[in-house]
Amino acid sequence: MSSADQLAGGVAALGFALPEGAQEKLLAYLGLLLKWNRTYNLTAVRDEADMVTHHLLDSLAVAPHLGAARTLADVGSGAGLPGLALAMARPELKVVSVEAVQKKAAFQQQAKIQLGLANVEVRPERIEALPDGLAFDAVISRAFSSIADFVRLAGRLAAPQGRLLAMKGVFPADEIAAVPAGWRVAASPSIVVPGLKAQRHLIILERE
Repeated sequence: MSSADQLAGGVAALGFALPEGAQEKLLAYLGLLLKWNRTYNLTAVRDEADMVTHHLLDSLAVAPHLGAARTLADVGSGAGLPGLALAMARPELKVVSVEAVQKKAAFQQQAKIQLGLANVEVRPERIEALPDGLAFDAVISRAFSSIADFVRLAGRLAAPQGRLLAMKGVFPADEIAAVPAGWRVAASPSIVVPGLKAQRHLIILERE
């Protein structure tokens, strides 16, 4: 099966439609990631079909849970996942992608330029270095840290009614038990990623 067919089938299984041109951009992003990964080791996933499942579809699976968010910060975004994938799927969404590792941030900047992602801003710095006053409707992380550390480091980036979204594998009961004071788990849906046999959960947090 081609990557295009795999992606199209996966998106259909997720139950939503991509806007015009988004599938082409996602496939172009995949091509860039494959090319850069041979030299810069951006991700441990090297097989193209696995990249479609583990990276693109895994990222797109959380799109329905963004609700009416208009601004999104992706912290510790690595090669730009899920932030860049969500920016392609939701062109109206303003995405700020925060990644301190220079080679990964450089890849993201190249992808932004080549794919014409006008709704993406890449910040090559640590979360702690971001200026005060930034406020986002949603702040997301994927395999970034424990939920407690995510809240401590990124909680200030959420607008007063904003939410934190932690992408996790198996249900992280111990991490949820350690959520810092002032925050609560609003929802913890199981995420079904087409073609991925592993468990996935999205832990959605909001201020108490």
